[in-house]
Amino acid sequence: MKKTILSTILLCLGSLAMAQPAGGFGGFQVPEVKLETSQQWKDVNYAGDDQAFHTCDIYLPKQEQESYPVVIHIYGSAWFSNSSKGMADLGTIVKALLDAGYAVVCPNHRSSMDAKWPAQINDIRAVIRFVRGEAAKYKFDTSFIATSGFSSGGHLSSTAATTSGMKTAKVGTVEIDLEGSLGAYTSESSTVNAACDWSGPVDLTTMDCGDHMQMGDNSPEDVLLNSKLDKEPDKYLSLSATNYVDPDDPPIIIFHGEKDNVVPCCQGKKFFELLKAAGVKTEATFVPEGGHGMGMYSEENLQKMVSFLNDVRTNKK
Repeated sequence: MKKTILSTILLCLGSLAMAQPAGGFGGFQVPEVKLETSQQWKDVNYAGDDQAFHTCDIYLPKQEQESYPVVIHIYGSAWFSNSSKGMADLGTIVKALLDAGYAVVCPNHRSSMDAKWPAQINDIRAVIRFVRGEAAKYKFDTSFIATSGFSSGGHLSSTAATTSGMKTAKVGTVEIDLEGSLGAYTSESSTVNAACDWSGPVDLTTMDCGDHMQMGDNSPEDVLLNSKLDKEPDKYLSLSATNYVDPDDPPIIIFHGEKDNVVPCCQGKKFFELLKAAGVKTEATFVPEGGHGMGMYSEENLQKMVSFLNDVRTNKK
């Protein structure tokens, strides 16, 4: 029997009840995670409006320095949530980044119910510009800004990377504004220096590439685009990080579980092969027993992420 979107959400909520602060389902952390930091700011509005979906939380490492390289880490929600920054892998990915000396920014963004694509990437671009525009206030070292994300957050992180430097794009019959005009820092760059993709759906034209949960009549990407793949395939291409891969992309590291039944692992594998073929610096870890978040956040994998980012910083042109 096919599962509906509602059953997918219920699965996520069930995982929330079982999650542990040091691991478990990537998009949720229970109980509340207490991070060791030198400074924190909550509910900072990065777009200059009064909308909660345009707020972010900012964490600085416990060891104080004059400035810190930055990672923007984006929660997963199948694009359905506009307020999950407080559950953005705090006890796993965020903690590992803080321990390694990175400032971490966890943003909310508009959900598929608030606005349709490309509003979500416009929001993430606004966060990146905000980091540059507010660098002095928050001790950001803007010589290195990376994105990271789990599931739909991995999609947004990857798309921010493969479209880095592009303001608009024409995908078949679809013209897409990638940059948007949110916030006070529209003159700042929204480019990134690296990206981490944790279990992200990156090719929305081939979500049937492997065994996965059936989504019923409307998949999350259908809701995000208000369309169907067989009716408007160019819209689904415009949503796909893989569509924009070229040799100028920043380095990208990929983590995906081979037993992921929500976003099939073939998504990560295809992305990895496309990046390699384009000559983009990339690494990938495909976890044999890894699910959609479950079993993915081992200390080994977290250190692979940190080492990759450190190497990009060291060897950045």
